[in-house]
Amino acid sequence: MTILLTIIHIFVCLFLVIVVLLQSGKAADLAGAFGGMGSQTAFGPRGSATVLSKATTIAAAMFMMTSLSLAILATRNASSSGSVRDRVKSVKTQTTPAAPTKPTVTVTPKGGAPGAPIPIQISPAPQGQPVPAPAVPKK
Repeated sequence: MTILLTIIHIFVCLFLVIVVLLQSGKAADLAGAFGGMGSQTAFGPRGSATVLSKATTIAAAMFMMTSLSLAILATRNASSSGSVRDRVKSVKTQTTPAAPTKPTVTVTPKGGAPGAPIPIQISPAPQGQPVPAPAVPKK
C-alpha cells in the first residue's frame, strides 16, 4: 500500500511541476509589460479559469491527499516499533569504588647522582587546615 501510494505521489509531483511551469504569468501579454490592464477582456487581465489552472488545482489537491496519507501510514508504522530508547537494553553494571591509595613521590638527590631514589609518602591534610609541605629526608 505504501509503495503504491509513493509511486502515485511521485507522478502527481511531476505532473504538478509541469503544469505550473506551463502556465503563463498574470500579465504576460504586451500590455502587461508596460503596466496596462488588458483592455480587451471584460473582467480585467484575470479572465476565466483555463484548463491549466483547473489541472493545477486538481493536482495540488491530489498532492495534499497523498502527502497526508503517506504521513498517516508512516506514523502508524512508527508507533508499533517503539522508540530507540525502548529497543536498547539497559545494561546495569555494579562497580565497587576503588580503594583510595596514598600518593607517593620519588625524589632523586640534587646533582643527579645515580643513587637510590628516596620515596616520600604524602598523606592528605585534614579539612580546614593548610597542607604542609612534604619533608625531604637528608642522607
